[in-house]
Amino acid sequence: MYSEFYRSLYRIRRVEEEMARIYPSDKIRSPMHLSIGQEAVAVGVCEALHRDDVVFGTYRGHATYLAKGGDLKKMIAELYGKIDGCSKGKGGSMHLVDVERGVMGTSAIVGTTIANSVGYAYAMKYRQKKIITASFFGDGAVDEGVFYESLNFAALKNLPIIFICENNSYAIHSHQLTRQHTDNIVQRAISCGVRAEKIKDNNIFQIYEGVKDAAEKIRQESSGPVLFECMTYRWREHVGPNEDYGLGYRSREEAQKWIDMDQLTIVADKIPEKERLLIEKEVNKEIQQAIEFAEESLFPDKKELLTDIFKEN
Repeated sequence: MYSEFYRSLYRIRRVEEEMARIYPSDKIRSPMHLSIGQEAVAVGVCEALHRDDVVFGTYRGHATYLAKGGDLKKMIAELYGKIDGCSKGKGGSMHLVDVERGVMGTSAIVGTTIANSVGYAYAMKYRQKKIITASFFGDGAVDEGVFYESLNFAALKNLPIIFICENNSYAIHSHQLTRQHTDNIVQRAISCGVRAEKIKDNNIFQIYEGVKDAAEKIRQESSGPVLFECMTYRWREHVGPNEDYGLGYRSREEAQKWIDMDQLTIVADKIPEKERLLIEKEVNKEIQQAIEFAEESLFPDKKELLTDIFKEN
């Protein structure tokens, strides 16, 4: 288990570090929201799911996409705006999809995929499929009406869905307690009839065990929707590759306690050095090949402007 966790965590971290390095060159053609610091949530959740299960994500979705097994070459090509990207170069960093791997899509608009994920879960229940839907969103999405409407519907229909609130405490530069009177996301979910639990300290093992247990109960007992509020922290700016502590809305001291709890380091300490170094070598080679693939890929032809606009009946 530790090796799988480390490979996924390290892969996401190194991919995003490389994207941060490349970003100033203007080769990456879209805004980019990095998950550095938050990887443990996506990895803990996705390692607990089955291959046939699906995830819906947010614009900060690199970690979700990669943790669920999304194609790395296609992801980086998408960031470059190339035709071989997972959205044919039309979506960029904020619109990643790999249906074959269960990544049903990420969205630039706060809260939009919550309703989509509930609709998918409803379809799975209607078709009597033992498939779990995981719906990722940030603490800012809890301010949206769609959050309450979706949780209410999921509870009402007893849907096979797990809501994952990645609470990094900030909606862009606004702290949660400047937007919400009390820190009570779990209580809000419970008031909608959804079982809920708060996981502190970005703990990948608690996230994994909690989601695994919830998913199995949903599969075996049709126990209905669950919400996990996973406390985490982003190390970089809201959008872009840099640090932003100089803006004054948060401090380096606040971030440091989260950096000291870096799950990548914690998991690395549980693996023999020889095994860890081999994993790192393999991942770094994979990333370099994916970057080369993206750079060699072509930009979409102009005719692509008129494709994928709508689906004919």
